[in-house]
Amino acid sequence: MVKVIASNVRKGNVLEQDGGQLYVVLKAETFRPGKGTPTTTIEMRRISDGVKTVITTKTGEGLERAFVEDVEHTYLYDDGDNHIFMHPETFDQVAVPPDMIGDQVAFLEPEMKCYLKMFDNRPVAIELPARVTFEITETEPVVKGQTASSSYKPAMLSNGVRIMVPPHIDAGTRVVINTEDNSYVERAKD
Repeated sequence: MVKVIASNVRKGNVLEQDGGQLYVVLKAETFRPGKGTPTTTIEMRRISDGVKTVITTKTGEGLERAFVEDVEHTYLYDDGDNHIFMHPETFDQVAVPPDMIGDQVAFLEPEMKCYLKMFDNRPVAIELPARVTFEITETEPVVKGQTASSSYKPAMLSNGVRIMVPPHIDAGTRVVINTEDNSYVERAKD
């Protein structure tokens, strides 16, 4: 096991808690108040049974990070119960339950390269590419006089995910999305 400082814990990390139980991190936020001790709140899911839990710890405290191997896989298809991934060299197929992928399932596309975090030769978490490209299917028209550069408007992607985009983005435009927080990055260059 490797010690990791609480403030360095990121979404997708696998931690060992409670005497050997493995947890995958769903969200980690660090709070630095003006007075007092900085803390990190970590939302995680126990891998064995899917129970979610939240812990709050001092930012500098060490946590046990489990040794997991990041193995590249290619997404193939959804068989109704699981999502099927294939190892690109051995062609072994791995079934991943939808609850392991969570709300990021909307970003999966056939032939997408992903990293499965493997522990004892079984998947415990998934890491999608940091950025993906999708088309805007619908968005609100620009309000005349709305020139502030920080104003954003809601838009719907071709995969059904709602995001906020700058006013100059219209329906039919392909945009790059950050998969970690579903935020607009830039207009696609393709």
